[in-house]
Amino acid sequence: MRRRTLLSATAAFSLLALTTACATGADSSAAAKDGTTTVTLALDWTPNTNHTGIYVALRKGWFEDAGIDLRIVPYGSTPPETLIANHKADFGISYQEGVTTARAAGQDITSVYAVTQKTNVTVAVRADRDDISSPKDLDGRTYAGFGAPYEKPLLRKVIQSAGGKGDFKQVTLNTSAYAALYAGKADFAMPMPTWEGLEAELSGKPLKNFQLSDYGFPAIYSTLIASSDRFLKKNPAVARTFLAAVDKGYRFAAAHPDQAADLLVAANKSVLTNTALVKKSERLLAKEYYKGADGTIGTQTAQRWQAFADFEYRAGLLSDADGKKPAKTPDASEFFTNAYLPDTK
Repeated sequence: MRRRTLLSATAAFSLLALTTACATGADSSAAAKDGTTTVTLALDWTPNTNHTGIYVALRKGWFEDAGIDLRIVPYGSTPPETLIANHKADFGISYQEGVTTARAAGQDITSVYAVTQKTNVTVAVRADRDDISSPKDLDGRTYAGFGAPYEKPLLRKVIQSAGGKGDFKQVTLNTSAYAALYAGKADFAMPMPTWEGLEAELSGKPLKNFQLSDYGFPAIYSTLIASSDRFLKKNPAVARTFLAAVDKGYRFAAAHPDQAADLLVAANKSVLTNTALVKKSERLLAKEYYKGADGTIGTQTAQRWQAFADFEYRAGLLSDADGKKPAKTPDASEFFTNAYLPDTK
């Protein structure tokens, strides 16, 4: 369930040929013989509870009822952001850092639905580490991560906000975060509390978590659905119909987490073999992550997008279409839209 980093432009384009056969392309969204419209959705990882609403809608027949033949593009070597921006997929599962980086570089990608409203990542250490009671205690220690560019400046800000210097060592994970911590390979990591954190707990290796928002890091949409401006402008009715079914799926998951978990597992029996973990994850997502503080589902705000874009810009993590640092912080209000969401009032 970890998030993948974006490939460089050269590497990404060289991989497109490998995935073209898997996705019908954003411009090929057309009526089939039976009158349905084919829509493609690229996954960011193997099926998991971040995708529950989509599989609920599939199993319930809500896409079919809406006249949509949904084709899911399996997780592969090319990120969903690349497939979307190059019009090889109509929609894809993404995350705020991925869309921000791609959009700042001039790629055609826009977030259209926030799956999670709460930041789905924490700074974590072993629960028995009494010597670490705050992120400031992470100075000089070893972090196990995935090599994403934003990890180091993010952690430096969190540690400094807690009163530390922000100096630490870094190694790349080749196993789960909690396994690395309990094996003594690192002192802290950034796992997803809705999956690895629960997996650690069920494995008898619990973690102690520090919430990023408690230490000055802006809240982010850790899981979202993105599309391209070109697809949205050419197919506004299809986009609205697709998102209406998606929204119905996630609202069902928020209201009936156990039933939603069963539907997700039924659709992915070979992948999701730990039913207890899936149900525990789904219950936590339903309780704390799907809904915003105001009870909304799927919506996004310009304030949250701009705060993260500002952070990325100040950290020197953004590049424009020429590979150079932008002259100023980009206007992140263009990175997302709520225009295609169903009216649920």
